[in-house]
Amino acid sequence: MNRDSHYLESILHSDIPLTRAMGLKVLDWQSHQLRLQLPLEANVNHKSTMFGGSLYCGAVLVGWGWLHLRLREAGIEDGHIVIQEGKINYPLPVTSDATAICQAPSAAVWKKFVTTYERYGRARLTLHTRIVNVGSDEDAVTFTGQYVLHR
Repeated sequence: MNRDSHYLESILHSDIPLTRAMGLKVLDWQSHQLRLQLPLEANVNHKSTMFGGSLYCGAVLVGWGWLHLRLREAGIEDGHIVIQEGKINYPLPVTSDATAICQAPSAAVWKKFVTTYERYGRARLTLHTRIVNVGSDEDAVTFTGQYVLHR
């Protein structure tokens, strides 16, 4: 785990206490991709699969964490990130520990987001996240969230 990963995990656990109870861990932040780990044991439901609410939280949090780290890299530390809207799909059950993944939007989308924020003090960014069972690359959860950054 690199320095940015340690930093983000500390922020998540202190600012969003639910993440500690979920057992959420930051796996890595590389090439503008963030990966979080969600353990099945701390998030299991009555069907011995991962609870849908935990999956929703993981999908939102990996996007929130991605945006937090990316803004920090860009030197933008005066804003507050909130989730405004989200749409989730659960095509497969999560039957093991899971990995939540958020990749960067296109460079043009990122540049427009930053420019809008710098000009107006408020900007929206749509991020696509996914969750996979550990050992699989098949999407068990897909999420599209609209995040807002405001001063």
